[in-house]
Amino acid sequence: EAGGVVLGKTAEKLFSLSGLFAVYKPKGPTSAGVLNLLKERLLAEAGVQTNGNKRNQVLKIGHGGTLDSAAAGVLVVGIGKGTKMLRTMLAGSKKYTAIGLLGKATDTLDATGKVTEEKPYDQITKGDLENVLQKFTGDIMQVPPLYSALKKDGERLSTLMKRGEAVEAKPARRVRVYSLSLQQFQPPLFTLDVECGGGFYVRSLVSDIGKELSTCATMQELTRTKQGPFTLEEHALHEDKWTIDEIARSLEHCTSLLPDEPSHKKLKTEHPGETAVSCE
Repeated sequence: EAGGVVLGKTAEKLFSLSGLFAVYKPKGPTSAGVLNLLKERLLAEAGVQTNGNKRNQVLKIGHGGTLDSAAAGVLVVGIGKGTKMLRTMLAGSKKYTAIGLLGKATDTLDATGKVTEEKPYDQITKGDLENVLQKFTGDIMQVPPLYSALKKDGERLSTLMKRGEAVEAKPARRVRVYSLSLQQFQPPLFTLDVECGGGFYVRSLVSDIGKELSTCATMQELTRTKQGPFTLEEHALHEDKWTIDEIARSLEHCTSLLPDEPSHKKLKTEHPGETAVSCE
């Protein structure tokens, strides 16, 4: 029963779903928008009436780390008790393929922003680029972008920036890059494969690489190809597979990929008072 309503078989199946699975987030919508669409689909298929904003209490669902609107790829989703496991996904490793553009800088560090600077880049060789990448491998210090989902006084920095409020840069923080390689170099474009830990911003990396090469650079495209054990090819469900049966099947398959769940007690005490910070 949910809210005194007797549920049909499909709805019962939906509310019994629990665990982690992955969906494909296309370019364009926000991560929250993708999650809302998924939720609406599932509730509609189950024939559950959503009275305005009550739907949030009805179905427990969350994601394991924001992907910017302009980015695509793996979005890890927790459903039922799986929502408690999302914090570990935030901290885990992720893989991205990013396309950078040399010679231009933007305020958002990606293609959605206003161009703030242009510099020559023709002197840069493939070798220069490969040499610079070594400086960005391992434990490095990184300043997160001003336009980001990080919060100040409970509001996203990107929201404050868009309102025209002055936002101070967050201090540099230690982030981890497990591997970084150059896949393609066709000036002004270059393609990188990055594997990194939690709290890492790929567009800050692209911008920093530009500065290191005495020019500037901005991120043109970003695809998350892996998060934790979930890969784009194998596990990310595209919109046509957002059905209760497909997700049930996926959850069964994905549970075997995950480490045994630590006790919830440990999860709660690990980061007292810290809100889950998500990254692109």
